[in-house]
Amino acid sequence: MNYEEALDYIHDTYKFGSKLGLENITYLLDLMENPHESLKIIHVAGTNGKGSTSNFIASVLMEQGYKVGLYTSPYLEEFTERIRINGENIPKDYLAKITEYVKGKVLEMIDAGMNHPTEFEIVTAIGFEYFKRSKVDFVVLEVGMGGRFDATNVIKNPYASVITPIDIDHIDYLGDTLEKIAYEKAGIIKENNYVAVYPQKMEAMKVIEEICNKNNTKLFKAPVETIEILEQSNKGQSFCVDYGNEKLKLSISMIGDHQIENATVALTALYILEKEHHIKIEKKALCNGFKKAIWPGRLEIMRREPIVLIDGAHNIQGMKALSRVLKKLFKGKNIILGLGILADKDSKMIEEIVPLAKKLVITKPNSLRAMSVEALKEKTDSFHKPTIIKEKISDAVKTALSLASAEDIVVFAGSLYMIGEVRSILRNKE
Repeated sequence: MNYEEALDYIHDTYKFGSKLGLENITYLLDLMENPHESLKIIHVAGTNGKGSTSNFIASVLMEQGYKVGLYTSPYLEEFTERIRINGENIPKDYLAKITEYVKGKVLEMIDAGMNHPTEFEIVTAIGFEYFKRSKVDFVVLEVGMGGRFDATNVIKNPYASVITPIDIDHIDYLGDTLEKIAYEKAGIIKENNYVAVYPQKMEAMKVIEEICNKNNTKLFKAPVETIEILEQSNKGQSFCVDYGNEKLKLSISMIGDHQIENATVALTALYILEKEHHIKIEKKALCNGFKKAIWPGRLEIMRREPIVLIDGAHNIQGMKALSRVLKKLFKGKNIILGLGILADKDSKMIEEIVPLAKKLVITKPNSLRAMSVEALKEKTDSFHKPTIIKEKISDAVKTALSLASAEDIVVFAGSLYMIGEVRSILRNKE
């Protein structure tokens, strides 16, 4: 099996849908001799900020000299981004080799009368096997959806569980209230363990606290109320925050107030590793790791003249965060907005971002779920913005850049399926 054949096999399993539950992944991993059981895992769930928080944790551990696996989803430009060690994507030939191995175990499952694993279950199994074979020191493992019945929750004894901000999300699968969704996310909390939590809204926090009490799990709330912002610009930001009994000054390259809060949640997880598990993490590693952490496609500045910013904001919370950054760091600039969203997304996303734009370029994400450019234009017409439709993303990028002067800012947002292609185009143009 080569890389292309491996991808074809993985993506073909998309037809088996998204099934929450641990029976299939447990059976598959058992056939693989349970590669996850030998790994030291930091498990990260939540609605927003999972990827950034995971990257902050991994970056600090790498800076300390550990070999760190990072499992995230979705990918932006290349599938191999989802499975990384020390910042390097899984090699394509290695992915093919492990996929062939996992495929053999899947065939054994089918022969035994089990259901076929979903795409996410297969990719998760591939990730665990790669990290085991590579003998990593730690794995930072991002939940795919929810937590309680997510395939990643097959792990039994993480070094720490982490819960980032929770909001209404995937209501068809997780429930239609904040309490129900919090219950699903908090399903990653294990007995007699440790959990780092962003201070949630009251109804979500109550659920998490009850589960921690029931499981005899020690709860560490991220001290976001102690954050003191020192400096912010479109090149990064610095702040002070409590770390145990001391104040720690940190700088990060990611922009946006929410990234300071994500960094504080990550810092809380690292505090658990250091104080509860006695993992060596020096202050120098903390400072350098946070500074070096990046999360492509999330409020990422690709160019400076004009400024070109891409953001994977694909829900109302993400759009609000983008809106705050534009108002705070780019006040007074004309915004050329490239917008493409999925058809099943909340229209409030449009209401949050379109009013800020001077001009609008409408395009279509690379997804079967994409909203047509005609339907999107109907939704944006009420804002009376000069609008150009370019269904092809490459044409939309070219058009948006041509509309901008050196003093303007070009922003692309609305869908990760679009942002990945925009990023590839801009990097190739560089």
